[in-house]
Amino acid sequence: MRLFVAIDLPDDIRQSVADTCRGLPGVRWLPPDQLHLTLRFIGEADDAVDAAIRSGLAIITSPAFPLSLQGVGCFPSPRRPRVLWVGLNGGEPLMQLQREVETAVVTAGIPPEERPFSPHITLARLKDHREGDVAPFLARNASFQCEPFTVDAFHLYSSILTAKGAIHRREASYPLAG
Repeated sequence: MRLFVAIDLPDDIRQSVADTCRGLPGVRWLPPDQLHLTLRFIGEADDAVDAAIRSGLAIITSPAFPLSLQGVGCFPSPRRPRVLWVGLNGGEPLMQLQREVETAVVTAGIPPEERPFSPHITLARLKDHREGDVAPFLARNASFQCEPFTVDAFHLYSSILTAKGAIHRREASYPLAG
């Protein structure tokens, strides 16, 4: 099973983010129901590893915390854009939760993530776009922001790849302390 751990967005925030997903031809925008903050992509996991991951995630004790969305950008750089994203500000509570998720996943037998955690919500994937192609989108949405919301849970998802894109299914939820 292909797995990842994520924070969901409230419906109104998800819609505000989805409303920015336009005005750039030839881009594969993510559907609104797939807009989320990935804390850790896990990849393929057998039943034993899946069970160990679930056990590890269940013992995370993190307080609920505010999260706000602000600005847009692209990876790896504006000169070679491959991913469009919305930025986040969750401060230390978000970073601490991500570290605890990483520890649980590694303890379950998954190799550590090599890249540093860069909190963002992926909006779209690009193939053959250049800096000039995305500059109007980035300028138009530079001041994007949403009201802060409270993160009170995180989730384990499975993902099935199809010709039309990924299908995500929530496998388990983990509440945070109020």
